[in-house]
Amino acid sequence: MKTLTRLKGPVLGALLGALAVLPIASMASSTAPAAFPEPGKMVKVIVPFVAGGGVDSAARLFAEQLRKQLGTTVIVENRVGGSGVVGGRAVLAAAPDGYTLLFSAATHVLAKQVLAHPPYDPQTDFVPVARVGEAPLMLVISPQLPHSKLGEVLAAGAKSTWTAAIPAVGAPSHLATLLLAQQGRMRLEYVPYKGTQPALVDVGGGHVDLLLDSMVSVLPLAKAGKVRPIAITSGKRSPLAPEVPTMQESGLPRFAYTSWYGLWAPKDTPADRVQRLNQASNAAVAELARSGAFASLGIDTVSESTEQFKRFIAADVAQSAALLKGAGFKPE
Repeated sequence: MKTLTRLKGPVLGALLGALAVLPIASMASSTAPAAFPEPGKMVKVIVPFVAGGGVDSAARLFAEQLRKQLGTTVIVENRVGGSGVVGGRAVLAAAPDGYTLLFSAATHVLAKQVLAHPPYDPQTDFVPVARVGEAPLMLVISPQLPHSKLGEVLAAGAKSTWTAAIPAVGAPSHLATLLLAQQGRMRLEYVPYKGTQPALVDVGGGHVDLLLDSMVSVLPLAKAGKVRPIAITSGKRSPLAPEVPTMQESGLPRFAYTSWYGLWAPKDTPADRVQRLNQASNAAVAELARSGAFASLGIDTVSESTEQFKRFIAADVAQSAALLKGAGFKPE
């Protein structure tokens, strides 16, 4: 006959403790977040501007490196229209799971400032993931004008009204032009355009006096002599055009303005996935810095935490809103 052994003291306590832990461990494993990205699942990066433009070019270089960091397919899709609103709405219509992201420029965060009836709030409907780069703008003027230095341009623009091309309302080109008028005390008449190329054509043809826009957009025509470069807006000269001085060294010591690029997810995207995307983005940016791919577009790489990006956006919106208000701008 078999005898049952009664467990006592420390042995019984240890066994009961182990049994008590089992359900908790099982429960914890069943509620642990799934790996992100899941094997075979694609990440879509939506760009709200035309293919081949400055934002799109930056997005495609970034997406290729993000693919390597995440170990999954990353595609870029252009959803154009409404000053970036069409692309923004497409991202918000997607599930907030980290698989649909927005790659855009500084324009994105100003929807409430430049649109009379914005369909979303960029600060509350999107989660900042990472700021990845910033780039100076270049001031160019019509080659038919006699001026070649910023001081001459400012003096002429203080005596009589100059026309300034605005490729997109609320875009960095618009805001930098407002800053030029403010700090340079220029009398400017703003001429709206639908994009940089028609604006450049008119500046080159002498129909409009000046344009401030991204270096990647204006530099080819500047090098070809179609427009005349005067200054760039960053605090240091660009290796793409080292002969062109900065605004600061040309007579406007407080002038500093750059366009910037970032990545967003829809609100309610799980925090752990946002952090994973931030880490992957920063690693992608490090590779873009090492290879010089962003530098070829005149972009300086930026590596920030999500919280740093959020604070940067708040400061940028405050500065831009003040510029627009000071110029008497009314949302359309």
